Amino acid sequence: MQDIEAPRNGGRILVESLVKNGVEAVYCVPGESYLPVLDALRDEQGVRTVVTRHEGAASYMADAYGKLTGRPGICFVTRGPGATHASNGVHTAMQDSTPMILFIGQVERGFLGREAFQEVDYVRMFGGLAKWVTQIDSIERIPEVVARAFSVAMSGRPGPVVVALPDDILFSTGVAGPSVSARPVQAAPAPAGMSELHRLLSAAQRPLLVVGGSGWSAEACQALHRFAAANALPVATAFRRQDLFDNDDPHYVGHLGFGLSPQLAERVRDADLILAIGTRLGEVTSNGYSLIASPQPAQTLIHVHADPEELGRVYHARLPINAGMQAFARALAELPPLDGNAWRQWTHDARAEYLAFSTPPATSPEHRGVDMGKVMTHLREVLPADAIVSNGAGNYAVWVHRFYRYRRPATELAPTNGAMGYGLPAAIAAKLQHPERQVVCFAGDGCFMMYPQELATARQFGAAVVVIVVNNGMYGTIRMHQEREYPSRPFATDLQNPDFVALAQALGAHAEAVGRSEDFPAAFARATQAGRPALIELKVDPRQITPQARLA
Repeated sequence: MQDIEAPRNGGRILVESLVKNGVEAVYCVPGESYLPVLDALRDEQGVRTVVTRHEGAASYMADAYGKLTGRPGICFVTRGPGATHASNGVHTAMQDSTPMILFIGQVERGFLGREAFQEVDYVRMFGGLAKWVTQIDSIERIPEVVARAFSVAMSGRPGPVVVALPDDILFSTGVAGPSVSARPVQAAPAPAGMSELHRLLSAAQRPLLVVGGSGWSAEACQALHRFAAANALPVATAFRRQDLFDNDDPHYVGHLGFGLSPQLAERVRDADLILAIGTRLGEVTSNGYSLIASPQPAQTLIHVHADPEELGRVYHARLPINAGMQAFARALAELPPLDGNAWRQWTHDARAEYLAFSTPPATSPEHRGVDMGKVMTHLREVLPADAIVSNGAGNYAVWVHRFYRYRRPATELAPTNGAMGYGLPAAIAAKLQHPERQVVCFAGDGCFMMYPQELATARQFGAAVVVIVVNNGMYGTIRMHQEREYPSRPFATDLQNPDFVALAQALGAHAEAVGRSEDFPAAFARATQAGRPALIELKVDPRQITPQARLA
């Protein structure tokens, strides 16, 4: 055990504080501004240091770790350009409510305010992107600041924290107090609120549960299942939160997000009560606040959220409940069962509509190339329930969200802020965290080219992910909007791509291209058996812009 009275440098004190708070992985691009931290990490056998090829990828990996574990993902980057690159992951963690801590090197305190080499005022830069931004200005306060960073990142609505590390603090030697282990807090629902919830729900005829947000544990998800089953309630999930409720469960009725089922949209409008648990009901989930009007919904709204400042900010709920997801789910499962006969048929019909909508249609005679519907059907059949599926942003993800069925918590890694390039770094973090599980990344050709070099990271650290690149030769989402707003005037959306197979092979991955749907199953089997990172390029029809829309 470290003698806390022994002088040591700031970098070593910082790493001791991380270990005290249970850190098992760090994602970084090395920089001279935090060399003492790197030197201390060298001696910590219990901390895996994953070195990426771009700071943006490191910050995405930290976000993915936070999503998978509920603990803050830790990212270290150097000052200036390193920080600006990593800001992508901070924005993602903020909008996705993911616990994360970004540590950034900073110039010496005596140089601050002079626009020193790579100097940035991080409080100003990250002020609107993070829950808390601070700078450590005393070696003695390192344990205190680190403990607070963990507490802020995990308490209430989880989110990112940014901590700047002046060069002279890390290199200087001193004595700090003992490292502190943070104990995050979550609100619990009041008995009166749960009684009113029970009363409002018992009076409903067409109720709907909408589940989202973060802070869920496997136990909380199981409690939610028990509540839905005991009361025959239909459950929809918020945008990119499909893994919170078993999609094979007879009470699951679909996903509120891009590519929304028209039938589910109508059911949201027709519902007389919405129990929104964990979700902010943002504009994607609410379809531009049209399904659930702001500020006064047409439906009776019970809104449960971990952040008291979120309640009443956008929606005036009939019953706002400030509670963490685990405490609320336990309280929910303990409520007396209701007579669900009033809405049993409503739930049954909504489930039937989901099953029909999530079944891929027959291939159009005009279609050429790989049919993504058939790809998703095959993966739905062969991937185990605990497989982790990641993606970034783009129209290709509509096929994933519509046709794949998530069955376990923490199996969907997808950015709610629409961050391109997220899928591959997230998949690598997932495979390193769970090497025994299958991890599949989906990326469009534009999305993949944001961070293709991270295949080298996967190879270096032994992350045998399978990357499926959906190649339609364009920024498909932007082309779709372009064709709608400016018909027959496409511009700046065509892509001249590299040879993806050759690129992946050069980075040490198994790779092959697939041009026919019937060739995908065998190619996927070879990829999963390769024992190293693998890439499958799918050559798809560029005219099939979404599952239900084709470009003229």
